[in-house]
Amino acid sequence: MKPESLDALLDSCDTLMLDMDGTLLDLAYDNYMWLEHIPAEYARQNDLSESEARDRLYAIMKRIEGKLSWYCLEHWSDVLELDIAALHRAENDRIGFLPGARDFLETVSAHHVRLLMVTNSHQHTLDIKTDVTGITEFFDDIYTSHALGHAKEDQPFWHALQEAEGFDCAKTVFVDDNATVLQSARDYGVGTLLHITKPDTRRPERDHNSFVGITGVAELLN
Repeated sequence: MKPESLDALLDSCDTLMLDMDGTLLDLAYDNYMWLEHIPAEYARQNDLSESEARDRLYAIMKRIEGKLSWYCLEHWSDVLELDIAALHRAENDRIGFLPGARDFLETVSAHHVRLLMVTNSHQHTLDIKTDVTGITEFFDDIYTSHALGHAKEDQPFWHALQEAEGFDCAKTVFVDDNATVLQSARDYGVGTLLHITKPDTRRPERDHNSFVGITGVAELLN
């Protein structure tokens, strides 16, 4: 069951941590890039069918899924011999907020709560998305997994974030679309966790069992 109201949620915490992709920004862009556009470019580069390229690319990705390098554009540029950042920039018209997410940020940023972006996004990707959306202007601080040296899926990330931010787990709310990341936050002791169940507007809502689920942050405004 979701919190009764946004005010009730914010009154219960000192710190609100928000993921970016799939929580505030539409994951449709990232899914298009990695499931369609980049495999197509890889196919052209290597004289493969798109099906062969996807199979080869997904096998490479699967080996490091959830690790820091999995989120690194420079890593994939080296591995695939493609300019991944340039491919992202060329498709930046697809970047956008999830429904109601900008209104949510405008509402929350006017509140007393400390507002943090906590993202696995590579800095290059964050810069591209900020250029389009201005998303970073809403936050008191931004923490990326690359800056802290660990992916959010791993406990050392939360220890590094704690050292940098000094947040009180019992008075912290964390919102993310990735159940593995949420479980890592739960293992660390973060008090309130919300799971975004529709991170991609082009895809059906996901099931949620282990965490309190909301379709999107805009649901909290109702």
